[in-house]
Amino acid sequence: MDKKNLPKYNVGIDIGSTTFKLVAVDDAGNQAFSDYRRHNTDIKQAAREAYEKMYHYLGDCHLNIAMTGSVGMGYAEKIGARFVQEVIASAEYIHQKYPEVKTFIDIGGEDSKMIFFEQGKIPDIRMNGNCAGGTGAFIDQTAALLEIETSQLNQLALQAKNIYPIASRCGVFSKTDIQNLASRNVSKSDIVASVFHAVAIQVVSSLAKGTDILPKIFFCGGPFAFLSELKKAFIKVLDLKENDCILPENAELIPASGCAVLAASEQRATIRLTEIIYLIRFQKDDPFASSTEGRLPALFASEADFSQWKNDKLVHFVPRVNWSEMEGEDCFLGVDSGSTTTKLVLLDPNGKLVFQEYLRNKGDSFNAFLEGLNHLKAESERHGKNIRIVGSAATGYGENLIQTAFNLQHGIVETIAHFLAAQKVSPQVSFILDIGGQDMKAIYIENGNINQLEINEACSSGCGSFIENFANMLNYPVTEFAQISCLAQRPCDLGTRCTVFMNSKVKQAMREGAAVEDIAAGFSYSVIKNCLFKVLKIKDIKELGEHIVVQGGTFKNLSIVRALELMTGKEVSFSDIPELMGAYGAALFAKEQRIENQGVSLSELITSQQYTSQFDHCKGCENACLVKTFHFPNGNVFYSGNNCEKVYSNKSESFVKGNNQHTKKYKLLFK
Repeated sequence: MDKKNLPKYNVGIDIGSTTFKLVAVDDAGNQAFSDYRRHNTDIKQAAREAYEKMYHYLGDCHLNIAMTGSVGMGYAEKIGARFVQEVIASAEYIHQKYPEVKTFIDIGGEDSKMIFFEQGKIPDIRMNGNCAGGTGAFIDQTAALLEIETSQLNQLALQAKNIYPIASRCGVFSKTDIQNLASRNVSKSDIVASVFHAVAIQVVSSLAKGTDILPKIFFCGGPFAFLSELKKAFIKVLDLKENDCILPENAELIPASGCAVLAASEQRATIRLTEIIYLIRFQKDDPFASSTEGRLPALFASEADFSQWKNDKLVHFVPRVNWSEMEGEDCFLGVDSGSTTTKLVLLDPNGKLVFQEYLRNKGDSFNAFLEGLNHLKAESERHGKNIRIVGSAATGYGENLIQTAFNLQHGIVETIAHFLAAQKVSPQVSFILDIGGQDMKAIYIENGNINQLEINEACSSGCGSFIENFANMLNYPVTEFAQISCLAQRPCDLGTRCTVFMNSKVKQAMREGAAVEDIAAGFSYSVIKNCLFKVLKIKDIKELGEHIVVQGGTFKNLSIVRALELMTGKEVSFSDIPELMGAYGAALFAKEQRIENQGVSLSELITSQQYTSQFDHCKGCENACLVKTFHFPNGNVFYSGNNCEKVYSNKSESFVKGNNQHTKKYKLLFK
């Protein structure tokens, strides 16, 4: 056919973080072709397959193209096509096709968007910022965690009976909630439905921010298109009726369709389909590839340099004693019940470490601690010791549960536990950085006292689980992942973005040929960048002082310690048990606060494993939380699943009425 007589189509292309979408319409506005596919970061291949499929259906033709999406700009420039922001494309499509819509909600791979339409006003456009909680990739992570296909989620949610609270603000935080539910034998159906509910809560709260979400509401994006139960979760959260909502047949293609509409409104020079296919097949430059420049400095110049540094650093050893050399059997127990791990430390009467244990929680901190106690009992019996616990303290995420269940004498705030432990490493400590599984604590010390405390809030980027997730994704044990990162020569700059966002960046780096060790070292830099610039917002490194101590299991990875030294220009100290410092500090506190004439055998502690439980719906407010009540043999009660302490409270402290400071001041002044 003469090229002048080739048909012409207006084409909209949406290249997102996880998918490639293409829509072609004729001059009458009728859809002639569409394609939707995951690109798995190989966008060039996905584009080629989509164009070739289009050629198979339509033959050669002229294309008037407009593009959108997170990757669309670079490609649009390459072929001279118009680029349009996603929300603008969607808003234009809604304006022309669905003028009755008042609210638009779109969930993509790594973003979520909301548009409010009001007669006579410019559309109010809102998007998620630096967190991908409540997006398609977040839902994909849930499927991977439950070891099921994403396509199975909808069928499972249909069978759900209960909704449980799950944190959707962060993929790593939600992992703990999901593991906790799984350990309680909650069905996968209930977990999936709870995740959908959490996504709805996250999107509404983070984007609406108090603005009324009025019908009719238009839903679009892949998650809505393929997960009908997700739409039902939004309907329930927003208290809507089915006829208040619009979910078009091709909800996943709306931004691409909007681009096609805009392409028709602005006639540009067209390009032949066969020419595009030729460019993609044979061009040397990949328009989708990001620059491989900007690599970071190597952590160590050579393997010998690493060995020398390690020898110089491993000088702070916690005092220890062998079982056979113990002076007495009265000991002090410290436990750090964290979000992902449980740590136990036993000190002898002289404060020397005699036993340590590090266990994965697997969503059940109670049984993890019980397992640790059984290991301690077996070890003491093997050495012929009849251990008596005369001082005990718990700290961490599961402090209240462990203290309640096992009648431990003290509960101690993590900050104090880590401070006490750090003083044993460096008596003049000026700054403590503790990075755990899901939290990060920065403690500023002045004149031997805690002066300031900073913690991460809604994002666990840069914490232990963050590193572990990516190590597992790359099929590496965490210890080996840490080891190879120390020897990387060209670490990748992965930035400080959230776990979900960084997943795309890692895949992109791998597609460009980055070595695994360079990616691993890039994570080490990211952890420290996240800490210094996102959590602490450091303006002057001098704020940290000259005596920096790092703690937490994350710092078993020496490449992270080294990255901190390189980025601050300061020497950093750490003990031989960084992952146990919280439990060690708790044990030191138990020794300092010993209560005379009190003690318990290990066997007596272990009997707390026998407990009963029941579920109740709290009637304190409209949330109607499903609360699990634990009854322990010691008479104590613990509540799990309550979002507040209004009705079901685990507060065990004795409250003392405070003083009226004005009255006290006048008494001191005038009496």
